[in-house]
Amino acid sequence: MSQDAGPVPVERPSPAPALGPRTAEGHTAADFALSPAARARIADGVPANTRRAYTRQWAAFAGWCAGQGRVALPATGQTLAEYTHHLCAAGQAPASIEQAIAAVRTMHRLSGHTGEPPTEGARLALRAYKRERAGNGGRGRREAPPITIDALRAMVDVCDLDTVIGLRDRLLIVLGLALMGRRSELVALTRDDVREVADGLEVTIRTSKTDKDSRGEIVAVPRGSHPLTDPVTAWRQWLAVLDEQGHTSGRLLRRVNRHGTIGASLSAEAVNVIVRDLAVRAGVPAAHAVTAHSLRAGGATVAYAAGVPVSVIARHGRWAPASPVVLRYIRAVDRWRDNAMRDVGL
Repeated sequence: MSQDAGPVPVERPSPAPALGPRTAEGHTAADFALSPAARARIADGVPANTRRAYTRQWAAFAGWCAGQGRVALPATGQTLAEYTHHLCAAGQAPASIEQAIAAVRTMHRLSGHTGEPPTEGARLALRAYKRERAGNGGRGRREAPPITIDALRAMVDVCDLDTVIGLRDRLLIVLGLALMGRRSELVALTRDDVREVADGLEVTIRTSKTDKDSRGEIVAVPRGSHPLTDPVTAWRQWLAVLDEQGHTSGRLLRRVNRHGTIGASLSAEAVNVIVRDLAVRAGVPAAHAVTAHSLRAGGATVAYAAGVPVSVIARHGRWAPASPVVLRYIRAVDRWRDNAMRDVGL
């Protein structure tokens, strides 16, 4: 969980957040009040997953403080450090602990306690914990393995293209890799967001994690050279099924029951389940670690391996130009392509 997402409104134990100075000459309580509708709109400005995660982390911290006889808001640096040690002792993943620290700091900022509590002790404790885990053989950051073109074709091969589910699943994985799409972007697509042009498809991503103001972006997806993984063919055949069942508008990717009846939009979690299930059935390496993010990682990885410049990959995948995530995918390719031992005669 990144810590640069900006203020994140979460559920609070006190009745109204102070989104300005706590005291100001001439101000009354009315100047700091927020209506329920305004509060809801502010909360909606932050991705739902982030709100849920931060709300959960704050509730856990506040509950721990209550049990320890400590003040949660405003908390001291010692309280945050002790809570961090508590999470380390419980064996939580470092990324989860970093998220907890970020949630506590965010709550303090929204409550008018900017810069509190101090984090030096907490971060030193976390650093020691990471070193301890590494020494004990623990894994660092876990990443979904990228889906290669060969893996994608194997996954398409296990889609039964004579069924509604098979046609939907093929479009999901082919479009997901070609767009380098986040699962939230895929499930949000409507029929009107995809348009066929001479060179392939133009896909409108109306909002995304890095497009906080929802300006939208059109992503060009070229026609494919392989008939089973051609995005245009996959899109056309799925559209024909939607038309046949009367879904002429609305979400593009939808639920399908075992009778082949198309229903409401897919959930983001359903995308994860579908992608992993296809990977397992296709015998993809490390299939049980595959997630929907493997499509996004795979798109970046195969593009770089094909010689596409990093800046073009970042723009296509809607990453920041110097995104450390993109650089990780690139390093994964380079450690084999530009390996120091490749041509030494071993």
